[in-house]
Amino acid sequence: MKREIIMFGSQVLRKPCLPVKEVDDDIRALVGDLFDSMRAAEGVGLAAPQIGVLKRVCIIDVSHQQPEYPPVALINPVLTDYKGEQVGEEGCLSFPDLYGDVKRHAWVEVEATDINGQSFKTAGEGFYARALQHEINHLDGKLFIDLISPLKRQLMRGALKRLKKEGEAWDHENA
Repeated sequence: MKREIIMFGSQVLRKPCLPVKEVDDDIRALVGDLFDSMRAAEGVGLAAPQIGVLKRVCIIDVSHQQPEYPPVALINPVLTDYKGEQVGEEGCLSFPDLYGDVKRHAWVEVEATDINGQSFKTAGEGFYARALQHEINHLDGKLFIDLISPLKRQLMRGALKRLKKEGEAWDHENA
């Protein structure tokens, strides 16, 4: 089921998520909702807090850009290894039409649980590595704008103020 994507300004995006204790039908439904919501918004990743759920669950699908990496759901993901450095432009579904250069690890390895409750590892480079780090940051309450230059953030100030009002409105409606 497609769900509303929460905009910057909502406090839910700044809160660390709770670990998933058991992979059950509710978690599998959450994963399905994340994929439906991400695809409807034409994104490449989405984390549970972006749809208002404070659980350590995220999904990534960079298969259009890097076909060697199939779509993946990550439950309780942990970055376990990394190498190198890359700088590249990032955006976020919670920040429509805003982009900025972010420094990330060039290659990462992540350990997580799948929708069947099994542990697995995934590793990759380039855009896939960037997406993994971006979505895991969401689970820790960190946003890509925290990692862009102060000058670029200043240039986004007007757009950020507009988005912040939308996010704060979601908080009030869902309090």
